[in-house]
Amino acid sequence: MIMKRVVITGMGIYSCLGTTLEQVRDALYHGRSGIVCDPTRKQIGFRSTLTAHLDIPDLKPVLNRHQRAFLPEEGQYAYCATLDALKNAGIDEDYLLHNTVGILYGNDSSAEAVMKGVDRIRLMKDTTMCGAAAIFQSMNSTITMNLGCLFHLKGINLTLSAACASGSHAIGLGALLIRDGLQEMIICGGAQEANAIGAAAFDGISAFSTREDEPTKASRPFDRDRDGLVPSGGAATLILEEYEHAVKRGATILGEVIGYGFSGNGEHIANPNISGPIASLQNCLRDAGIKAEDIQYINAHATSTPIGDSSEAQAIFQVFGEKTVPVTSTKSMTGHEMWAAGATETVYSLLMMHNDFIAPNINFENPDEDSQHLWIPSTRLDKHFDTFLNNSFGFGGTNSSLIIRKI
Repeated sequence: MIMKRVVITGMGIYSCLGTTLEQVRDALYHGRSGIVCDPTRKQIGFRSTLTAHLDIPDLKPVLNRHQRAFLPEEGQYAYCATLDALKNAGIDEDYLLHNTVGILYGNDSSAEAVMKGVDRIRLMKDTTMCGAAAIFQSMNSTITMNLGCLFHLKGINLTLSAACASGSHAIGLGALLIRDGLQEMIICGGAQEANAIGAAAFDGISAFSTREDEPTKASRPFDRDRDGLVPSGGAATLILEEYEHAVKRGATILGEVIGYGFSGNGEHIANPNISGPIASLQNCLRDAGIKAEDIQYINAHATSTPIGDSSEAQAIFQVFGEKTVPVTSTKSMTGHEMWAAGATETVYSLLMMHNDFIAPNINFENPDEDSQHLWIPSTRLDKHFDTFLNNSFGFGGTNSSLIIRKI
């Protein structure tokens, strides 16, 4: 069987760096951080007030009251990103009504919606008081069920739940379905709630940086003095399409998904290892049919945790060698967008590729014994590149790597 080619024809984003592609591109170009302090988090027992700043979108102009009621915070971000991605791809409502389009979206929590529903039940001693919309907000598949209805999607409808690799796996599995001829177009992406409730358990295990005196310098991937990640959120959507189908409808092609690699660590539920990421990288290169030296930029998973960054640095070094390819983590500016990260970072990398620059790994001042072997630019590189790799790794040892090439 001849495998189909898979291309990206649209993208949209809702990020702490901006809510349009132009805003996000400019923030990346100038190395501008979206990290702030939220003092209210101390009042509910947080160790760290650090977080990304995102405004809740106003959807009243585009959705009626009932439609809005079913969407939790992360669903609202995903709706905005998808609306923009479809527009970017030149796809209107009539097209969606008369063609089979699927959706695969990464999401791994709806903590705030669950908490609010349970709180109302406990307060009123009546389950009916949680409201008719509570079940649709609180289910993990909230995004795909809502967007599938709002956009009239009649193809595959599935939520990918794989911790911080969720968004990446959604893109990778979408590519596989199109490659095998099972779908012609799939809306793919990832979303993450940015509220305090969704991040509380992470704070409870001391995963967050406490560098609260300088919020924009708190997220320090690969830096020797990093002390933890910064929680973030948002959403990103990419329109994946079969190449010939895209050409036939005159779509602008933003990139081609040529490689998807994945693996499981098979060890500790929280602590990463090196062999799992190495396998993901090698599998991705093999799937793409290219060599390590063909990769011109790596957007690393690196979240600014001591163990995670070190294990990834070692894996990249073993596969790519000593300082052969620029490696940065856009999480230095955004914090960790968790379930959304694999999708948002694909958008960030596409924006860089189309504008001939590599965003800086800000706050990278001193390498450690592992990151010293990598080429990690702390200032922007004005550089043309046409092939990049994006890593996403998550709790439970789930690993995903994507390779995307410009056509």
